[in-house]
Amino acid sequence: METGTSLESRIDRSEYKILIVDDVVSNVLLLKILLTNEKFQVCTANCGNACIEQAKKEHPDLILLDVMMPDISGFDTAVILKKDPETKDIPIIFLTALNTPSDLVRGFQVGANDFLTKPFNKEELVMRVVQQISLVAAKRIIIQQNEELRRTISNRDKMYSVIAHDLRSPMASIRMVLNLAVSVISPDVVGEEIYNLLDKANRESEDTHDLLDNLLKWTKSQTGRLNVVYQDFDLDDVVPGVVDIFKMIAEMKKIKLQYIPSDEKLSVHADNDMIKTIIRNLISNAVKFTPDGKGIEVFCKREGDFARICVRDHGVGIAPDRIDSIFHKGETTYGTGGEEGSGLGLQLCQDFARKNGGEAMVESVLGEGSTFSFTVPLNTNS
Repeated sequence: METGTSLESRIDRSEYKILIVDDVVSNVLLLKILLTNEKFQVCTANCGNACIEQAKKEHPDLILLDVMMPDISGFDTAVILKKDPETKDIPIIFLTALNTPSDLVRGFQVGANDFLTKPFNKEELVMRVVQQISLVAAKRIIIQQNEELRRTISNRDKMYSVIAHDLRSPMASIRMVLNLAVSVISPDVVGEEIYNLLDKANRESEDTHDLLDNLLKWTKSQTGRLNVVYQDFDLDDVVPGVVDIFKMIAEMKKIKLQYIPSDEKLSVHADNDMIKTIIRNLISNAVKFTPDGKGIEVFCKREGDFARICVRDHGVGIAPDRIDSIFHKGETTYGTGGEEGSGLGLQLCQDFARKNGGEAMVESVLGEGSTFSFTVPLNTNS
């Protein structure tokens, strides 16, 4: 934001209109000459009722309003102006010979922005007028910038949504074809080099599809178009299905991915799809950052009124200085097989966990592995 002095020097005064209201003709003429010489547009009125009419007709940027007038006082005029949505935001400087504390208090109570005591000094008048016009100019800049920002954000969110939505469907088809190809073709049939290329394309299609899915959900979540639909369901009916989706991907890296059932029934109250999305992202990350031949365990446990769903890997681990920011930093990371991650998945996990009344967290030892987990409220009626 620009400083007042800098802003004042850049204001084109001819763009701003001032309404002068006084029943004494000589006062109106004097003020009109002074402000016209300062390059302001000027319009006039000689009583309170005329002021109200002119304010609606001319839409001035500032009103210089005499307090003592024959029809209705300046104070009562201000009350009417401030009640009307069309004129309520126009700043008012009262012109008055009254300068007792009670008069000043009354003036500010009815919406005064400033006072000028009669007889007024020319320099002081100009200074106070310019000060109020500077505030009007600053407000206009803020409104304009807010509108530009709103349009920019709207266009960005629309672009994200279009990219994610329009690419997601064809990417899902490519992913399915590559999944099928890798599962039925062996290096003996197509050769080691071609098989490795297919395998790499398959893994990258998985990552791209997941990224687009996350991007679509993140955009909907941030723009308020993704509602939480609460349901009561058992974790044993949901978690194993998500784990099974990743078993083939894990097997390609010779990783043993297993679900360890809980010793007790854990029924939760949450959005089924959001919970699946969180688990999917946590398992996907675990597979990326676990070296070939290691293991990943997925399990659930009770913690008071919550269930905690955990994904434990024995991979590369996380440096201590990254742990505090890992759910909101959004930085690019690379898995053990060179897989690239945007960091969006973990941000989405935290967002979805909190939308369901829980929290995501991580415990990690560098070089030994990490346990990512999140809590979800238990179904209290079960």
